[in-house]
Amino acid sequence: MKVVFINPYELGRQSFAIASPLASLQAQGFAVESIDLALQRLVPNKLQDAAVIAIHLGMHTATRIAVAAFPRIRQLAPNARICVYGWYAAANAKLFFELGAMAVFSGEVEDALRLFVCRVRDGDLKLEQDYRQPLISTGAIEWQVPERSQMPALDRYANLVLADGSCRTVGFIETTRGCKHLCRHCPVVPVYQGRFRAVPKAIVLADIRQQVAAGAQHISFGDPDFLNGPGHAIRILDAMHTEFPDLTFDATIKVSHLLEQQTLLPRLRNWGCLFITSAVESTDNVVLEKLQKGHCSKDFEVVVHLTRASNIALSPTFIPFTPWTTLSGYCTLLETIVRLQLIDSVPSIQLAIRLLVPAGSWLLKDVDMLPFCNDFDPQLLGYPWRHPQPAVDTLQRQIQAVVEEGDRNNLGRRQVFEQIWVLAHQAIGEYVSLPEITSCQATPHLSEPWYCCAEPTSQQLQQF
Repeated sequence: MKVVFINPYELGRQSFAIASPLASLQAQGFAVESIDLALQRLVPNKLQDAAVIAIHLGMHTATRIAVAAFPRIRQLAPNARICVYGWYAAANAKLFFELGAMAVFSGEVEDALRLFVCRVRDGDLKLEQDYRQPLISTGAIEWQVPERSQMPALDRYANLVLADGSCRTVGFIETTRGCKHLCRHCPVVPVYQGRFRAVPKAIVLADIRQQVAAGAQHISFGDPDFLNGPGHAIRILDAMHTEFPDLTFDATIKVSHLLEQQTLLPRLRNWGCLFITSAVESTDNVVLEKLQKGHCSKDFEVVVHLTRASNIALSPTFIPFTPWTTLSGYCTLLETIVRLQLIDSVPSIQLAIRLLVPAGSWLLKDVDMLPFCNDFDPQLLGYPWRHPQPAVDTLQRQIQAVVEEGDRNNLGRRQVFEQIWVLAHQAIGEYVSLPEITSCQATPHLSEPWYCCAEPTSQQLQQF
């Protein structure tokens, strides 16, 4: 029996969330294939004889693309049982049931997916009855080494761009899933609710080995937070560096964890850490408190200096447009980026992102958020909100357009930043020249410019 996994979008990565359940089903003797819509197209010969299709909804952009692609998938595989899984699956269960999905899974999904596929194979008559509600599991699962041979080659995905412009092939690894923190805007929180699960060390190292054998020269750790379990991370890095001393890596780590574990930073660099992505979100303490980020603006500045002292580049991410954003506060964000010499460290899209309020978001637990929100919009997959000052929404639209145009024209980060700087200061009625910065320099980064919390472009919604 044939099972096809579909990954709508995952930041230019070869997906762990596809490779892991795919391996679980392959171990049970099922014929498995995968389609990555960022690189491949929906074609009849892949789908027409599929008994089950599993679509991964790992982020907002992926979910929007999945909704757009669903009719085409149904058309090409009219007899397939379709299920969806991932962080955004349970939150959007009603919509996907209406589209024709038979089952919805979130959390640690491998065992639940395997059971579902086995029941399809066995012709279980209670199948539809038993899967009318989304299933969320955060319990322990039976692990298999991820199966990646079904996927496009690593060199077709995003690569690492070094400061000198040279590139390296990137492998993608997860050492944990879930997160022990409760940031209100995060899509992980409604699923894991402050819990996380470690991927066994042996599985992680086996996955690293197979990706190095496939050409990986750099590993991007995709955990929601790499230091949720610092002991686990240290053991993996030590073993990885011992076996592959020339292998470099990057990871995502919270500001608060970087402060708590600051003595670990030199060791991370010695193990090959080139850069750290950190969800700073804002330089406005009011916004940070609303999002319950667990750090303040000053903490961000301290972390910039700590990482720089350890020769690790910091790649901060932001959600600059929220109901609490002010025009002057946005200009302060830009001025902080300039002062901390981070222009070349911030992808342009980070300066345009608007706060998402998806179904199930813990933002809706905050009564202060409710006055800004309209009814749920199934096309946007979220609750649209308006800023009390229309000029803030206007500025966001203008900056989004500048970023998309810059992406189409392959403009550098500094070129786009200069345009954003002008727009932002015009919005507050000022003309302030961008300070001349001579000490900024290019930093290591991944070549995929988009981001999980950004709205998809029209091209992304049509490319399948």
